[in-house]
Amino acid sequence: MGVRSLLPGRLGFGTAPLGNMYRAVPEEDAAATVDQAWDGGVRYFDTAPFYGAGLSEIRLGQALSRRPRDEYVLSTKVGRLILDETEDVAGRDHAETGGIFADGRPNTMINDYTADATLRSIEDSLERLQTDRLDIVWVHDIAQDFHGDDWLAAYESARTGAFRVLARLREEGVISAWGLGVNRVEPVELTLALEEPQPDAFLLAGRYSLLDHEKALSRLLPQAVDQGVDMVVGGPYNSGVLAGGEHFEYAPASEETRAKVVRVRRLAEEFGVSVKAATLQFSLAHPATAAVIPGATRPEHVLEDIAAVTERVPAEFWTALQQEKIVAPGAPVPAA
Repeated sequence: MGVRSLLPGRLGFGTAPLGNMYRAVPEEDAAATVDQAWDGGVRYFDTAPFYGAGLSEIRLGQALSRRPRDEYVLSTKVGRLILDETEDVAGRDHAETGGIFADGRPNTMINDYTADATLRSIEDSLERLQTDRLDIVWVHDIAQDFHGDDWLAAYESARTGAFRVLARLREEGVISAWGLGVNRVEPVELTLALEEPQPDAFLLAGRYSLLDHEKALSRLLPQAVDQGVDMVVGGPYNSGVLAGGEHFEYAPASEETRAKVVRVRRLAEEFGVSVKAATLQFSLAHPATAAVIPGATRPEHVLEDIAAVTERVPAEFWTALQQEKIVAPGAPVPAA
């Protein structure tokens, strides 16, 4: 199990922002951002039907359609079907994430983790992405943040539907790997405890960052390492607050969160380190982490991400973060 041998590098590109996350992104900006990622050597791209009701997949597919398919790794997600009918975007209920894709396509989205819906979702994604295959497929958002108290029912539907379909497709060589794409640790812990079927990796968004990592660190990640299941870190900037934005966990950042970010920035300035370098390199330092996939909507932001991965960060900076109790005791930090 694992995806390290599959991934072409430790930095990928998360395309949720291309689905008009928080704001409408011009088509030319979306295309230029993907092009900049490609020109900068990024060869792993992640998307999902949920991102703008298929908009992210469509834009990514258009940008990659002129690239050789064998030269990049592509992942998307199952669990939501995008219908031809339209609906009032303002009336959508995205639970804890609110109206993050209010500027996305108006197509109706429905949650469905059954076997038939999983196969249909993959077929629809292939069409939107203008490709003949997917490398990795993640089961999307089977957690409390989207399903509330009914999340275990959604999980059980995925366990008996999507999990089994994806395990079969992997065995048949149709896909190379599968796992969960979630914002919470609980469904991943539950999945790692199953005897059958077992995933190759999980995409954990926002739960292994400078601002939020203790829960994943304490139990989930050691268990993943023991089982040889890799982690792809999504949302390393926690919805943007660590990259100069105003959102944390898809909502306006609280005073407490903003104060913590100020402390991170102060130490970064003191040691001459960019906050992006601190963030991405911290997430990559854990032995479970196979890759990190920040998102962007501007080419210059992609260039910052690429530079941040290799930026020199002194060991004293990590010590200072530990002393300030921003980095938890026992959390792996990069070697100097």
